[in-house]
Amino acid sequence: MAVENHTQVKEFIFLGFSGLPANPTFLFVLFLAAYLAIVVGNFMILILVLADSCLHSPMYFFLSHLSCLDICLSTVVIPKMLANFLRQQNTISYRQCLAQTFFLIGFAGCEPALLAVMAYDRYAAICRPLHYSLLMSKRVCIQLASASWVWGFLDSAIHAALAANLSFCGVNQIPHIFCDVPPLLKIACSDTHINKLVNHITSLFVGLGPFLFIILSYIYILASILRIRSEGGRSKALSTCASHIIVVTLFIGNGFLNYNRPSAGYSLEIDTLISAMFCIVTPMLNPLIYSLRNKEVKGALRKFLDCKWRD
Repeated sequence: MAVENHTQVKEFIFLGFSGLPANPTFLFVLFLAAYLAIVVGNFMILILVLADSCLHSPMYFFLSHLSCLDICLSTVVIPKMLANFLRQQNTISYRQCLAQTFFLIGFAGCEPALLAVMAYDRYAAICRPLHYSLLMSKRVCIQLASASWVWGFLDSAIHAALAANLSFCGVNQIPHIFCDVPPLLKIACSDTHINKLVNHITSLFVGLGPFLFIILSYIYILASILRIRSEGGRSKALSTCASHIIVVTLFIGNGFLNYNRPSAGYSLEIDTLISAMFCIVTPMLNPLIYSLRNKEVKGALRKFLDCKWRD
């Protein structure tokens, strides 16, 4: 009887950048610039929220958590890319791949829950203003933020445990730019039925559930705004939601494309573009969206820069 080759691979090779004409040095500079923009932009949001008393409110408390998530999400992916560009060798060890998968899914899973919490905050502020201080007390805010982190990493623990039991039969080429569940399932030679089933079920709870909650929240918010008689009042209420709506659209849209692939899959080039949008472009744009569209953040930034200039 022939013995099947179920040798466990020791490292994987990323194929995501193999079809791009750009040389590794150019890619290193490009991704390093993007990573620095992500870290600086989101750290600036964190510093402003901590330093300016005008931003000591639930909305900015959750925004600081969003900035922290964006830094963590990009840090899971980009530094490894940069190291591979320098070495000109797109590889990752088996254990590093599992660790990257765990933290990537964890941070990515936290974000929809946190965006849903931020939508609830806007609902409480606009639809229940008299009860806002009670609904969004400091204790409640900490509990909601903590629940978002636990929610995401509970999901990642399930996926990482299932991924650790996959066999790859010596196949170690991942048609992707980082380790994640869908590309690992694509090259696995063991039965992936349970993994795919769990992936679909958790997508409903982690992705679709928060998205539907956000939609429902904004239906109530829009109904309340339409009942406001003054044009200025309606405009002010809408402006507090605009940045959040843009961020939700970016993240949910990119997440849907990244995790709900057609059965035939994407081409390698399209897959690389979508993955980069999800883990790099969205975290880079979030601080810009909140700083450019939010008067309080812009005011805090001006005060911070004025203080530094005087010093």
